[in-house]
Amino acid sequence: MIVAKADLFIIPVQTKAERAAFVDLAYRLNAGDPAWVAPLRMEALELVTPGKNPFFDHADVQLFLAKRGEAIVGRISAHIDRLALAQPAAQGMGPGTGNWGLLEAEDEAAAQALIARAEDWLRDKGMTRVLAPLSMSIWEEPGQLTKGFDHSPTVMMGHQPERYQHYIEALAYTPAKVLKTYELDITQTFPPLIQRIVQSGEKNAKIRIRNVDKSRFDEEAALILSILNDAWSDNWGFVPFTDREIAYAGKKFKPIVREDLIMVAEYEGEPVAFMMTLPDLNEVVKPMHGKLFPFGWIKLLAWLRAPRVRTMRVPLMGVVRKYQSSRLASQLAFMMIEFIRRNALANYGATRGEIGWILDDNQGMNAIAEAIDSNVNKEYTIYEKAL
Repeated sequence: MIVAKADLFIIPVQTKAERAAFVDLAYRLNAGDPAWVAPLRMEALELVTPGKNPFFDHADVQLFLAKRGEAIVGRISAHIDRLALAQPAAQGMGPGTGNWGLLEAEDEAAAQALIARAEDWLRDKGMTRVLAPLSMSIWEEPGQLTKGFDHSPTVMMGHQPERYQHYIEALAYTPAKVLKTYELDITQTFPPLIQRIVQSGEKNAKIRIRNVDKSRFDEEAALILSILNDAWSDNWGFVPFTDREIAYAGKKFKPIVREDLIMVAEYEGEPVAFMMTLPDLNEVVKPMHGKLFPFGWIKLLAWLRAPRVRTMRVPLMGVVRKYQSSRLASQLAFMMIEFIRRNALANYGATRGEIGWILDDNQGMNAIAEAIDSNVNKEYTIYEKAL
C-alpha cells in the first residue's frame, strides 16, 4: 500500500533496489555531520536483509521509504519481535508491544509521516503500544541520542541528529527509559577504596579472573552468552539471544576480540561473571565513509593485526543472578575493570574508556561507574506511546 500526504508518499520496501536505497539514504543525510560514523555499507545492508540477520528469524519486519516525486526523503523500519512479545510486560516489552527504528528524514513532515505509517503497520498487526526507536533489536542500536551530539559514538552505538528527538516528542511519545554511557580516563588509577577492593580480591583464593581463550572461541562465546542471559533476564528490555544470534555475533566480533580485553570471573571454580571490552573500531572505520574499497580494507586488515586505539568500550558485562546485589558482584566488577584497564593501557595505547549502555535506574551499575570516577558522556532515550 502507498500512503500519500500532499506531495509526500510512503511506500513499503519490496525490491532489492529499494532496500539498497533504504541503506544509502543514511549516508547522504548524515554526510554533513562531523560526529556521524558511517557503518560499512555491507554491514548496514546485512542488518536489514532477511536471511542475513538472524533477527528476522523471530521478527516480522517492514521497511518504508518516504518519497517526494522521485526523490527519497526518508526511511523507517517497523518490526514486531516475537521473543520480545513473550517477555513479561513489567520488564518493558511484553504482549502488544511493537517497535520502529532506523529513522532518517530530510524534514519533520517526512519524519512524522514515516512514524505514522510505522504506527499504522503495528496497529494493523494487533499491537497496542510502541517502544522506539530500536534499530532493530534491543541488542543493536537502541534509543534516540538525547545527550552527547558533539562527539562520535563508539563501536556498536548509534548517533542521530538532535532534531529527531524533537520530531519524536512532538508526536506524544514519552520517555520509557534512558540509557547512559560513561567515559573515563584510563591512564589514571582508580580511587584508593577501589584499589583496596581489587587487592583484596586478588588475595582471595576463591576468586579467579581469567582472560578468554580465543582458541576455544565458540565454547567461550557460549559461556559468556549463558551468563548474559541469566544475568540480564530480569532487566528492563531483556530479550534472550537465540543460538543463531550467538553464532552470528561470534562471527561478527571475532576479528576484534582480544583475549586480554574480555574477562571471565570464577568463584570457587564456577564461572559467575564476565566483562567484554572492545577496541573502538569506529576510530578506524570513520575515515572510510562506509567503503572498504579501494584502500579501506588494507587499512582495516593492518589495524586488526595490531589495533592501536584511543578508546576502549565495555558494551556488556554481567554477574549471575544468585550473586547480584552482593559485595562479591561489585568486587568482581571492579577487578575485571581494573585488569582490563591495565591491559588496554599497556598493550593498545588506549587512554579513554567508555562503559555502557547502562539503564538510568540500574543503581548497582551506575554506582560502579561513578565509583571509578567516570562521567556520563551520552544518553539515549527509548520512547513509548499507546497505539
